[in-house]
Amino acid sequence: MSSRGTTVAILGGKGMLGTDLAQVCADRGFEFRIFDLPEFDITDKQQLSDAVDPCDMVVNCAAYTNVDGAESEKELAYKVNCDAVGQLGQLAEKAGKWILHISTDFVFDGNSNEPYIETDKTNPVNEYGRSKLAGEQALIKSGCNYTIMRVEWTYGKAGNNFVKKIITRAGETGKLKVIDDQVGSPTSTKEAAKAICDLIEQKPKPRVLFHFANCGYVSRYEMARFIVEKLGMDVKVTACKSSDFVTPAKRPLNSCFCCDKISQLLHEPIRPWQEPLEEYLRIL
Repeated sequence: MSSRGTTVAILGGKGMLGTDLAQVCADRGFEFRIFDLPEFDITDKQQLSDAVDPCDMVVNCAAYTNVDGAESEKELAYKVNCDAVGQLGQLAEKAGKWILHISTDFVFDGNSNEPYIETDKTNPVNEYGRSKLAGEQALIKSGCNYTIMRVEWTYGKAGNNFVKKIITRAGETGKLKVIDDQVGSPTSTKEAAKAICDLIEQKPKPRVLFHFANCGYVSRYEMARFIVEKLGMDVKVTACKSSDFVTPAKRPLNSCFCCDKISQLLHEPIRPWQEPLEEYLRIL
């Protein structure tokens, strides 16, 4: 199947990743359709079927992403992140469609001392991570042709993210206290969208899992310092520990990915996290 003749359904197409994915699809000449709230509800079986039927493949960016909220809204998180994904897989299996599903680093507990590879044992430490892992498992169980791509620490022009929060808080208070014991890879949704489009063009073998993140690892504290320095903000940034902040949901300390597997299929080397983040800051 030629990618240029493939119609792609983007579920969650108005969200942070979906917005950038739609733009990259347009840039590459892909035919695509966007499905998102309020017109589209991924938990509605008929609406889901109507989205899947006319398209050749589906990229599922739709998700319940409120990490702390999932602790008190567990039922809703599972309905979106697990039940709907399983239903999507069943529809795709019946129709012979390919699903590219977006998942998360939160399927791991963060206790490893090494970057996570795709075959590492999962052990989520919060309800959001458990709901996303359950979604992966439901998709696999459906028997459809799937690709799962886990991403981490994403930021983009649409929606809220760590970068925007840091800038807003810095501007309001002139000082920041940021965690230095959570480490990962700041990942541009534009770069993730390019990787997704590379996979659409390559169409990897069915039933495969990939990790994707921009290259290099950094703490949240170091990331915040990078942001304020690049923006020339006169802001004092001090380090603290995760234990200094009481939140409903626990976060993994290590979110680092090894991306060797997916890098073999991409058109270009994965960029260091600093480059796309600096470009993003210039746009903001």
